[in-house]
Amino acid sequence: MLLLVGLGNPGAEYARNRHNIGFMAVEEIARRHGFSPWRKRFQGQTADGTVAGDKILALEPLTFMNVSGQSVVAALQFFKLKPENVVVIHDELDLPPGKIRVKKGGGHGGHNGLRSIDSHIGKDYWRIRLGIGHPGNKDLVSGYVLHDFAKADQTWLDPLIDAVADNFPLVVKGEAEKFMSKVALATGPGK
Repeated sequence: MLLLVGLGNPGAEYARNRHNIGFMAVEEIARRHGFSPWRKRFQGQTADGTVAGDKILALEPLTFMNVSGQSVVAALQFFKLKPENVVVIHDELDLPPGKIRVKKGGGHGGHNGLRSIDSHIGKDYWRIRLGIGHPGNKDLVSGYVLHDFAKADQTWLDPLIDAVADNFPLVVKGEAEKFMSKVALATGPGK
């Protein structure tokens, strides 16, 4: 079983924020792969499904970004999973818009959602980092991530979310490099 976590903030006012790209991706994976309806549990909302023959529990913590780890550890403990069975999808300031990176372990890079998860389950989980770009000045970061994507961002955002959902079975199969390549091909120049 895999615990698929999307990071974001709960509430309609945050739904299209750059910080919520993790929620957007997980919702599209759940929709595309026919997961169950969402229900509230583990201080979040969950949907169950099967991808590439494996059971997946999608989780969106409803605790707000800075305390996401509370929700993640509740689900992890309930299902007796190990951190390496967790995949977290989140926004990444240090990647250009539309770029993607996947890795297991590492630091939180100043991301408060990852910082919270690290403090609850350690660092040995998978991260899918979706690039949203940087506003250029660290004093502008909070306002930048808590604002909606611009209309112009749709040219890369929608294809990125689609490619992540389409190719997610590769993540389940443990083919992270192939997943990154397929997403990059689907969203690269001329697409």
